[in-house]
Amino acid sequence: MALNNKEIYKRTIVFSIRRLLWDILSFIIVIACAVLGFLITEGAFNKGLIGLAIGLIAGIIVICIMLRYVSYRYKAAQIAMMTKAIATGKLPDDVVKAGKKAVDKRFTTVAVYFAVTGAIKGVFNQIGRGITSVGQAVGGDSGGAVGSTISAIIQTIVAYLCDCCLGWVFYREDQKPFKATCEGAVIFFKKGKTLVKNLGRIFGMSIVSFLVIGGVFFGIFWLVFQAFPDVFTGLANEVADAAARANSELPAGLFEPATFTIVCAAISGIIMWSIIHSVFIKPFILVGVLRNFIEAGKEDIPSEASFKELDKKSTKFQKLREKMETE
Repeated sequence: MALNNKEIYKRTIVFSIRRLLWDILSFIIVIACAVLGFLITEGAFNKGLIGLAIGLIAGIIVICIMLRYVSYRYKAAQIAMMTKAIATGKLPDDVVKAGKKAVDKRFTTVAVYFAVTGAIKGVFNQIGRGITSVGQAVGGDSGGAVGSTISAIIQTIVAYLCDCCLGWVFYREDQKPFKATCEGAVIFFKKGKTLVKNLGRIFGMSIVSFLVIGGVFFGIFWLVFQAFPDVFTGLANEVADAAARANSELPAGLFEPATFTIVCAAISGIIMWSIIHSVFIKPFILVGVLRNFIEAGKEDIPSEASFKELDKKSTKFQKLREKMETE
């Protein structure tokens, strides 16, 4: 009996848990580096803001290296197992081991994986830029604003399309990665109307998760930050001084300690929402979108002729096809 979307999500949630642990560790490292930088420079030179920035940058560099070589495997393996469940109706007992094996088999090196995902994003992102340009050409600045709004919406869709295209690369295991990627791009252009029917689910669940998860973590961080009033008073003063030197037009009230603490709590809450939404909510939504993508592609697997048609619409796709031909 074939697995339904809920069952697939439950069987593959182990990847989400492991990604969450890595993301939380990354967040802690960034915060620790920023706090350490602030404390060292504040105590030694009375320049805490500079130290905070240096520590923040150092922390981000560290986690980028970590996430590049560790977290990506969990995400790719999760998509591989979702695809397998959709295509075959079943999953192995040890999905983590099978998922990692699928990633290693399909992408023999980290470089190949990022080359494929980079090509996918390049093709789909070109859609958003094109719509923005059309809006500006038709309606001037107001048309550009409309185009930019539409483009922002498209970027949300693009994130799912990129994952779906990656799923298609796993599904078409008999084809080389770049050719399968070309097929995935064509599926979107040919079956776009079928694939966008999940828009309400995508945006509805995203908004709810933002309000609930973001709201909860905003409250938690605000309570924690309240315990360190001197730290945030000092930070607020330094940021206000920096803004004044830069002739910033930010309202002065923003740098009141109480307001500044709320802003910091809000930013921290948004960061935690983005992490949890990415590792738990998005995979739940993705299962349904990925199923539609795979089924749409199976009905009419793209041909070489369809590649040439898409060449005329996307220069990014042309470059992707060139990679396919030299693969």
